[in-house]
Parts: sequence; structure tokens; C-alpha cells
Amino acid sequence: MKLDALFVNGRFRTVDPARPNASSLGVIGEHIVGLDEELDGCSADLVYDLQGAPVVPGFHDAHYHLSLHGQELALLDLSPGAAPGLGELYRLVAEHAGELPAGAWVLGTGYEAHQLGGHPDPDSLDRAAGGRPVWLVQKSGHGGVASRSALRRIGLGETDDIRVIDGGHIGTGPDGRPNGILAERAMDLVTAEIGLTPFEEFVDAIARGAREALAMGLTSITEPGIGGWGSSADLAAFQTARERGVLDLRVTVMPLMSVLHELAGDTSGGPNLALDLGLRTGLGDDWLRIGGVKVLSDGALSMRTAALCCDYTDAPGERGFLIEEAAVLRQQILNAAASGWQVATHAIGDLAVDTVLSAYEEARRVAPQNRMRHRIEHIGLATDEQIKRLHAADVIPVPQGRFLAEFGHNYLAALGEERAQRLFRQRGFLDAGVELPGSSDCPIVNGSPILGLHALVNREIPGGRVLNPAEQLTPAQALRAFTYGSAYADHQEHRKGSLTRGKLADFVVLSDDPLQISPERIGSIQVGATVVGGQLRHGELNARTP
Repeated sequence: MKLDALFVNGRFRTVDPARPNASSLGVIGEHIVGLDEELDGCSADLVYDLQGAPVVPGFHDAHYHLSLHGQELALLDLSPGAAPGLGELYRLVAEHAGELPAGAWVLGTGYEAHQLGGHPDPDSLDRAAGGRPVWLVQKSGHGGVASRSALRRIGLGETDDIRVIDGGHIGTGPDGRPNGILAERAMDLVTAEIGLTPFEEFVDAIARGAREALAMGLTSITEPGIGGWGSSADLAAFQTARERGVLDLRVTVMPLMSVLHELAGDTSGGPNLALDLGLRTGLGDDWLRIGGVKVLSDGALSMRTAALCCDYTDAPGERGFLIEEAAVLRQQILNAAASGWQVATHAIGDLAVDTVLSAYEEARRVAPQNRMRHRIEHIGLATDEQIKRLHAADVIPVPQGRFLAEFGHNYLAALGEERAQRLFRQRGFLDAGVELPGSSDCPIVNGSPILGLHALVNREIPGGRVLNPAEQLTPAQALRAFTYGSAYADHQEHRKGSLTRGKLADFVVLSDDPLQISPERIGSIQVGATVVGGQLRHGELNARTP
């Protein structure tokens, strides 16, 4: 048999229990046609000698905002590494503002209020920016701070301008005036003023995000939320990026619930929620496909907007809130499920998780024809009882272990020691028989899957303390999560997630074997090459032709 490519002399970790290890792999088209002895007698147009390097299936991030990350790469970086204090933040804002025309928006991202000792002050931002409007998004993505000039532009200049925002929060200072803090749907006041990203800029952002993802070893991602956060034609932008050859990794996109609408026609007496022409979960190919519908239930722990059953430890009387009323949220989930969608609901607080689980349980009863594995994105706090219910309802949890490494101190302050033991559980899901995907929520945290593996295995918060060692994973479990587990959450485990004959030839060549290196060193592993569909997409490999 003549192959398109043959990869030899590698140490393949296949994540396939039937054949966990291999030394060679053959490719025809985009697919694996054999391993080791299955390739006896085969030749190839191109042979890659991996020189004994470790190889694992392509990493798949089940919750990765590729387009948003690409956009943020072009914004002012105010992450803790760049702006460790408010003084440095104001200095960076001033420097950046000085490069912009008068009246232009100064846009920054990634600041962490807990690490800074508080949110930036709107009047100080005005001074730093020379009166230009400033909008800085907090690292969680669920809130931000606007300068006084920006507040005036959106009609929030004085005490009399305060208004109620359903599903959102406008912060006020001791004098009753807006203090610049806008959370959840209150952020829409700013984004409506700034406007959507122009189409070509959005395509460029996708290309930037894709290049970085490939360099980190990602071969597949699930983009959790298109249609309103970036461009007015998000899906078309992804399609254009693919056509131009700047999207060389596989993408499943999740449209936001807000872009679905009822279609006219025969619905057999039930709801018929879809994109135009009736498009829904499953349409597409191995490179670009429509996944679940993204539903929002609550906010973020770091902004104290995640919906909890009990008060925040550092904010007595505050429990966060549901972005939609529970009855509205329930109906959204039921209608989407009855219309054939996989449903992926953002739920971080334990109250939000409980509300969403109840809706999923009801959906299985009233829409039994939909056998999709619905998802709970983040599931930041989960009890043992909720995990049992999740398993019984065949729901996929999508937690982010990396959150502890970057936000652990903030979470401890928010929840206290006892509740913090339930943060972003991992082993508890596996022990209950639930398939666990790997994800980062990039750009909320660093999107490197290597750092993601490290976080799942070591479970450290800033300073090196291990938070609830019982939830740590073995390296093999962590690797499965970021490969097969994420493919399973995407209903694509039959196509990818392991190095198995017939599956897509997506894999990553590493500097060290994550299953052999000491756990504390996993984060130091480097990506040598990323192969998608049997073709080298990043890095270098030793190749020879006949």
C-alpha cells in the first residue's frame, strides 16, 4: 500500500485502551490507516523520522474562545504579569492612550481586581487617558471598569443616571455616583457604544488565535459562543478564515441562544428553534461544524456574580444572580432540546448548577428523542449529589482546572475554606463514571493545554498550595481529558481523541512524555510539532522523500 505520509521512530501514546502505545503511524488523506505491524509492506511519499520523541493525540480544548483571544491579542494587556499594581496599570493606559487620536476608545483587558487590591478608579483612568474614554475588561470577562468619560458616553455620568439592568449590575461609590464597574449585561452598554468588530478584523483575529493555538499543540477547539460578541457574521468569518487557509485547526462553534429563532413551518406541535434555514447542531465537516447552543445562567466567582446557594464569604448578603429568571432559563433549555440542539449552559455557582440540572432532567423526560449529551460549562461548584444527578442525566461537565492556578486566592476569599474544597472538581466526576473533557476558557486564563495538564495533575493555587488533593488526576487521566474527553463532549469521539486506525491523523510531538515526567515538571513540556490531518501545521520534523 502507498501512503501519503509515514511517521516512524516515535513514542506514541495513543489514548486507545486496545493499543496504548505504538512506534509508527501511517496516513492516507487526513486519516490514520495503521500503526506498527499494520503498516508492514507499506511505502510512503513522505517519511518523518520522529527520532524517539513522545507523541500524543492532538489536544482538544472543549471551551476555548479562539476569536476573542485573537481580538484580545491586539488590545492593551493589563494581566497581572503586565500590570501587577494600579500604578503600573494607569501608566500603561497613559502610554497606550498617547498613541491614539483624541476621543478614541482606550481598550484593555486582563486586569485582576483581587490582585490589584480593587478595581481601577474611573477618574484616575480619565486622567491617565487624557480624557479619552477607557473600557477595561476584567480577567474573568464577566465585568469591567469604565472611565468617567466612558460612563458619560453611555449615559451613566451622575447619580440620576443609575438604572436597573436585568441580568446585570452597575456599581456605585459612596457618593452614589457610578464607580465605573459594570458586570454581566451592564457591559452591553459599552459594547453597544463601541460597536461590533469589522468583518475583516474579525477574520484577522481568528487567524491570530489559530496560529497561537497550533503552536500550543491544539488541533481542535470548541468556540463557546458566536453571534453577538464579536462580529455580526461570526460563522461567515470562520468560514472565510478556513477558505483563506488561516484556520488550520478544527473548530466547533456554539451559537449563542440569542441568535436562535423560531422558524415557520411544521413543528409537529413543538418548538422549532434554529439558525436560518433550520441549521442546528451537527452541520459541517471535520474542520468547521455547528455544535451546541450556548446558554448563560449566571456570572463569575471573581466578580461575585456567580449564583450561589449561600452568601459570599467576603460579601455578606450577596449571592450573585441568575442572568435570566429561573423560569425563563428553564424554557430556553427545554425549547432548544426539543428542537434537536445539544445545549451547553454556562453555570458556575451551585445555585445555577442546580437550576440547570433540573432543566436538563426535565428535557430528557419531555424531549426523549434528543439523545444529545448536554453540557454544563464551568460547573465551578458541585456537590456529590449534583454529580450523581449529572451522571444519571448523561450531562457532560466542562470545568477548567487552570482557573485554580490563576484565581485560587480570589476564590478562597469569595467562598471560604470549606466551600472551596468543591471548586472545579475533576476526580469526583471520573469516580462517578462521568467522561471528563479538558478545557481552559482561554483567554480568561492561559490556553496552553500543557499548562492545563499540569493544573489537572497538580491542582495548585498561587503560592503552590494544593487545593483538595482528592480531586487531583493522574497524568493519564489528564491526557485523556484533553484528547478523548473533549472529543466526547463534542460528540466527535468516533472521529478524533485517540490515535486509532480510521480516525483523523491529529497529533502533537512533545519534548517529554507527560506520563513519565515527574508531575511537577509537566508544565515545562514543550511542543515540537503539531500535525493536523496528517500535515505539519506548526514546528519542524525531520522528513525524507523516496
